[in-house]
Amino acid sequence: MENNERTGVFSMLVTNEAGVAARLTSLYARRGYNIDSFTASPTNDPKLTRITLVLTGDDRKFNQIFTQTAKQEFVKSISLMEDNDLYRELLLLKIKATKKERTEIKEIVDIFRGKIVDLSKKSLVVEVTGNSSKIDGFMNMINCYELIDVCRTGVTGIRRGDRGLDEE
Repeated sequence: MENNERTGVFSMLVTNEAGVAARLTSLYARRGYNIDSFTASPTNDPKLTRITLVLTGDDRKFNQIFTQTAKQEFVKSISLMEDNDLYRELLLLKIKATKKERTEIKEIVDIFRGKIVDLSKKSLVVEVTGNSSKIDGFMNMINCYELIDVCRTGVTGIRRGDRGLDEE
């Protein structure tokens, strides 16, 4: 049997009220769906929150997720994002670094268009934004240094073009 699993990114607008995230994650857990990434953020309308959800599955699973999510009274709109839409993640990474290592790390940070946002005598904090493969590539290059702390936001995304999610 062929495995047709892929990553799907769902973007939705939900009512801005307590418990919505818990109700969504509970819905997916009851159905055995594993969430790869879940982000929530305010919108230009204080009554709405944008949630970006990343899951792995096939077309059948994505259709089930879409249908079950759209049935929820607090979901105002939902869309399965497309490959050409815009996706970003934020990575904050604290790295232990000697004076010599700082120069090496700065070269890697510059190649990935990141920024050093904090510096102390024994460590530095790096900020990198981009798509998931860029963040993964940066992590692959920097993992030979001693990582003190890693904070990765998860995927957020927005459609290209003139229309918003609520206009679909």
